[in-house]
Amino acid sequence: MLWRTFNGEPLRLPVKRAVEEAIIRETQKGYHLKVCIGTDSQVRSAETEFATVIVFVREKHGGFMFIANDKTRHPYTIKERMLVEVARSIEIAYELCDLFNKYDVDMEVHADINTNPQFKSNEALREAMGYILGMGFAFKAKPEAFASSSCANKIVN
Repeated sequence: MLWRTFNGEPLRLPVKRAVEEAIIRETQKGYHLKVCIGTDSQVRSAETEFATVIVFVREKHGGFMFIANDKTRHPYTIKERMLVEVARSIEIAYELCDLFNKYDVDMEVHADINTNPQFKSNEALREAMGYILGMGFAFKAKPEAFASSSCANKIVN
């Protein structure tokens, strides 16, 4: 995956190293960090675009994020697409979790899945929650899942 900052600047380091440098830099400035990882997708005709974000939240001081996008022509049902979003978030969370443990940074995986059963995405809620919690990660769904439903959503829309 090719990662960049919100302003479009490509990360010049592998994402794991860039995340570690960001954690070190921000904690040296005195900020208490929490990291939220989420993915959203948008279907446009035959293409599905995915955006995965790593959101660094500085307690009471805003935040910043790293972003990766890609597109596929694979057709998904809504449930499959929701679970692919979760799998993408878990993949990056798993790659980075040792850093969060090393630097004592709280991390959550956010799923763009509605907790209201009236919404189609709700079909994937039980499996997504089990997948995320089973990997040992903290889980948030809509409306608390801002990394996926707000941050990543802005990238694919």
